[in-house]
Amino acid sequence: MDEDNLNEIKLTYIIITIVMTFFIGFIIFVVLMYNRKQLLYLKEKQLKEAEHQNQLLQKELEKQKSIEHERERISHDMHDDLGAGISALKLQAEFLKQKAEDGELKNDIDELLKTSEEMNLSMREMLWSLHSGNDTLGSFVDYSSIYAQSFLKKTKIKLSIETENVIPETIISTEQRRNLFLCLKEALNNAYKHSQADQLKLSFIQENENFIMNISDNGIGIDQKKPAGNGLRNMKRRMHEQNGQCEIATESGTHLLFRINL
Repeated sequence: MDEDNLNEIKLTYIIITIVMTFFIGFIIFVVLMYNRKQLLYLKEKQLKEAEHQNQLLQKELEKQKSIEHERERISHDMHDDLGAGISALKLQAEFLKQKAEDGELKNDIDELLKTSEEMNLSMREMLWSLHSGNDTLGSFVDYSSIYAQSFLKKTKIKLSIETENVIPETIISTEQRRNLFLCLKEALNNAYKHSQADQLKLSFIQENENFIMNISDNGIGIDQKKPAGNGLRNMKRRMHEQNGQCEIATESGTHLLFRINL
């Protein structure tokens, strides 16, 4: 092979190498640009999704704020209108009782006064339930303790209350707070009417994200042979609706445990 042919082959090889290098470089450039465009597209998509989620969150916050304002408005209206009406009714009944001479009429007026007091208590419970400022464990424990003390004050049942690891500022939803309180009312009423107990212990326990309310008495317990009454069924239903638990034990009295996830 002469020198000219050798040089021609070398030149061809060099040209092919340059073309291949350029082609490979072009492919790498195209791939990099495509990846860059894909990254930009994904980032833009993520930003749009984040903006959309932020808008949804903002709407939800506005909705919750509107609900809280409405709850507070209803609370104020109930306090101003119903509270004043019940107070006026009670005052008139007391005035009539002073003027009444017939014993049977006085008894009827006493029943009217008792009903007005029960209405006043029910209204206060509803006001407490509606007020968003009470959506904390501290508020629930304080209000429930006061209610239990007031309910059992004139009975033979001695009440003891204990709290364990309860962080007062922990948020509890309005629905959870309301259903737990209604379970407490039902449990206290059952203990008073059916348990024949002289001691009752009310415990509030917080375990990380769980809140437990335990009500135990030293009464005769629940007859397992008899079908469950409406009160027990309602307590179980309320806890089920809150994705919680209602456990009942009848050894050495009645023990009710209510557990919810905060």
